[in-house]
Amino acid sequence: MSPSAAGALAVLRERDFRRFFIGQSASLLGDGMVGVALAFAVLRLTGSPADLGYVLAARSIPMVAGLLIGGVVADRLPRRRIMVTADLARFLGQGTMATLLISGHAAIWQLIALQALHGAAAAAFNPASTGLVPSIVAGGRLQQANALRGLAISIGDIAGPVLAGVLVAAASPGWAIAADAATFAISAVMLARLRPPAHRPPPAQSFMRDLREGWTEFSSRVWVWTVVTVASLTNMLFAAFLVLGPVLSERSLGGPAAWATIQAVLGAGSVLGGIAALHIRARRPLRAGVLALTLCPLPTLGLAAHLPAVAVAGLAFLCGLGLTVFNALWETALQHHIADKALSRVSAYDWFGSLACQPIGQATAGPLAAVLGIYPTLWLAGVSQVALSLATLAIPAIRRLPAGIPNAQTPVRQES
Repeated sequence: MSPSAAGALAVLRERDFRRFFIGQSASLLGDGMVGVALAFAVLRLTGSPADLGYVLAARSIPMVAGLLIGGVVADRLPRRRIMVTADLARFLGQGTMATLLISGHAAIWQLIALQALHGAAAAAFNPASTGLVPSIVAGGRLQQANALRGLAISIGDIAGPVLAGVLVAAASPGWAIAADAATFAISAVMLARLRPPAHRPPPAQSFMRDLREGWTEFSSRVWVWTVVTVASLTNMLFAAFLVLGPVLSERSLGGPAAWATIQAVLGAGSVLGGIAALHIRARRPLRAGVLALTLCPLPTLGLAAHLPAVAVAGLAFLCGLGLTVFNALWETALQHHIADKALSRVSAYDWFGSLACQPIGQATAGPLAAVLGIYPTLWLAGVSQVALSLATLAIPAIRRLPAGIPNAQTPVRQES
């Protein structure tokens, strides 16, 4: 291994992060499987793009609605305990869904209810996760830790759809969802073995005051709320690709195998993005991140242009690369510039804002395509994403944000 590669991976020498990374890698593999499995489970039950949008929205709505509560709770209670509980809830929910699908007794309302449970658990898990990482990683290795997590997402996005495609073709979507349930159990076990610094609860005060303090930290930074607003609109528009892509794959691109391939190649691009993020040393990290984000609309535009599956997959590769680079730089900026005492609350506002419009996109993509047509809907979504990304670069606070140093108020691990 070269010295530069060894340095980039040095964070894995830290025991707690290594355990965290193993657990996250397992559950993220399951996440990569469930997108393909859930899409074809719904389409085989009813054949309705609108029903698929409703099931996806059912997970997003409680996740968005619960994020602010999750952020306050994660700044008050031990974050590791919250994450273990959330993983166990998702293990039970996905396991129940798998049982219903495999036994042939599933109904759309049941999938909606179980995805709502999944979303509520994620609302607790995500802010706690962002707040936990700085306490189990040396400050100088935060970007490497975030990049490795992005790399785990990417590998899951490659292997997950491939494995799901095999299981869907050979057996049924239920078996892929059963595998996803098992990965949450693995994650819960690894998280339970972490030994982060002792939790020091903040002074007792009302929930609303906690919420207002988090809002002040969030809204006082132009670069934070601007990026989150743009991310929210972009996620809403990208839902057209996620909802209409499986429909076009089923009709004209080659079925589940084609959609699984597109998703897997998107993951391959994310792997390259994760590797790049391990080594990036940008003086203006958000400017670099937003430039990378301009690649994300490409697969939506590829579907709109009637390109074949192989070409859409190539554009998805670039999308995955850009998204992973952006996410690593963004998470690191938050962890460096936001004090630990407010980090989970700011992260909750970040997650809340970024995902607030996603259920709208998921629930309306199908009905909008029924009115405008699938291809005009994809054109509208793709072009709008391009315009948003370019507009973001016009904001001085984003272009000029310097590379951060670990916040002095954040109790990070010392380098070993």
